[in-house]
Amino acid sequence: MNGLATTREKVEAGLRRRRRTERVFRLTGILATTVGVLFLGVFFADLIGKGSSAFFQTFIQLDVEFSEDILGPGSTVDLEYADFDGLARSALRRAFPEVTSRGERRELNRLVSVGAGYQLRDMLVADPALLGARRSVWVPASSTVDMFMKGNIDPALDEALRPLSDPQIGWIKGLQDRGRIAKHFNRALFTNGDSREPELAGIRGALMGSFYMLVVTVLLAFPIGVAAAIYLEEFAPRSRWSDLIEVNINNLAAVPSIVFGLLGLAVFINWAALPRSAPLVGGLVLSLLTLPVIIIASRAAIKAVPPSIREAALGIGASQMQVVFHHVMPLAMPGMLTGTIIGMSRALGESAPLLMIGMVAFIVDVPGGFSDPATALPVQIYLWADSPERAFAERTSAAIMVLLGFLLLMNLTAVIVRKRMERKW
Repeated sequence: MNGLATTREKVEAGLRRRRRTERVFRLTGILATTVGVLFLGVFFADLIGKGSSAFFQTFIQLDVEFSEDILGPGSTVDLEYADFDGLARSALRRAFPEVTSRGERRELNRLVSVGAGYQLRDMLVADPALLGARRSVWVPASSTVDMFMKGNIDPALDEALRPLSDPQIGWIKGLQDRGRIAKHFNRALFTNGDSREPELAGIRGALMGSFYMLVVTVLLAFPIGVAAAIYLEEFAPRSRWSDLIEVNINNLAAVPSIVFGLLGLAVFINWAALPRSAPLVGGLVLSLLTLPVIIIASRAAIKAVPPSIREAALGIGASQMQVVFHHVMPLAMPGMLTGTIIGMSRALGESAPLLMIGMVAFIVDVPGGFSDPATALPVQIYLWADSPERAFAERTSAAIMVLLGFLLLMNLTAVIVRKRMERKW
């Protein structure tokens, strides 16, 4: 009896230890999850707090007179030499007739962005009848005015410590009192290419560069990766060579991305003489980077198909090729597409290999094809983060938000594709 009681006590003590260990493990998991969610929340809060203001831009309303005295005769024909910046300066002087000295006029002119002249030029090109007429136009303010309107410049600081002088702040408040300065949605962020002026800089060029690169990547990496996976899994004989290839594919998936950039620089640019800083070369490099991911995911999807599917098809007289393409492939396709989309999302977020092939260059024009000079969205973020202007900081955060939005959309698409196409057996 005493022996039985002793055994029961040992069992109960062991059960208590296991339950205690389980509780500690569960609490540790909850704590780790909470800390991770907390850090993620802080990251997103900081990112949104810094970048949300970039989606709005400060504009100044000016009564612009498209005068031939300022533009010059024949300005509608020879627009290259027309003084459109003079139109904006003239409108500012009419809005503040009390500003007469040359120094104050120079400070007054700095309230308006240099992009105002391009906007007025485009208006006159679109409607030549504006010549000689007066129109009320909202033109972009300079980046310093925009930062002041967004509360990033403290007017209480000493005048020597802020980029706006006391008279400039007074003129801005005068515009506010007259309702001639306001924040509107920043369409230029999505319609313009890069610029040295923060208020004119946009991500369209980077978006188009990323789009062209992803097109090249998916057209090359998906068929090659799927074909390699099918051969290795269904047709290749088991030998040392196939084992060596499998090991190398797994190792390539873990190689730092900058190594692929060095390979692209040596092969595609130095040896093949392809154009530097072109989406075509970027897509080729990202294809090399994405191929191991697609091959591994595709092989896993093929392995997940039950052997009974193959045996049933072979039993009714199907050939090996028919078994693979008529039965195995349709069932494995959801996993293949999921791996491909995840690989594309990784390629979209890469910047290191693109830096090695020259896509870090300052590109103003939006690329119109696969061979035009271009940059990519992660590289654009890198360039803006390195700029000293305060206005570029919010655009950096806004571009990160756009990039994260695309990555989230691609991963969500992968989940939906898998759920819609997968079959259960």
